[in-house]
Amino acid sequence: MRIVRLDHVQLAMPAGGEADAVAFYQGVLDIPHVPKPPHLAVRGGCWFERGDLKVHLGVDLDFRPATKGHPAFIVEDVRALAAAIAAAGHRVVDDEPLEGYDRVYASDPFGNRLELMQPVL
Repeated sequence: MRIVRLDHVQLAMPAGGEADAVAFYQGVLDIPHVPKPPHLAVRGGCWFERGDLKVHLGVDLDFRPATKGHPAFIVEDVRALAAAIAAAGHRVVDDEPLEGYDRVYASDPFGNRLELMQPVL
C-alpha cells in the first residue's frame, strides 16, 4: 500500500469568515470558489478548486491560525502575486533563500501562513 497523491489542503477559519475567504482565495489568489456538497455546506466554510489545486477552508469554533504549518503553492509570478496580496491588505514577508526558488510567505485573512514559490530557471 502507498499514498498516491495529495487530494486537497484543508485550512481552518473562524465562523462567519466565508466572504473574507472568497475575497482572498478567489479574488486575490484566483482560485475559483466552488460549492461544497450540501451535506457539508451546513458546517460552514468554503472550497476553492481549479483542476488538481484544491484548497478547502473549514470552520473551527476554537480557531487559531496556522502560523507554522502551511501549504506551499507553486506560482507563475511570485513578486506580482505578493504585491497583489499586500495591496489587498494582507501580510507578505520574505524568508531565507531556498535554492531553486524565489519565495515569500503570506497570510490569508485569518492569519494562516501560505508559502508562495516560483521556480528559478
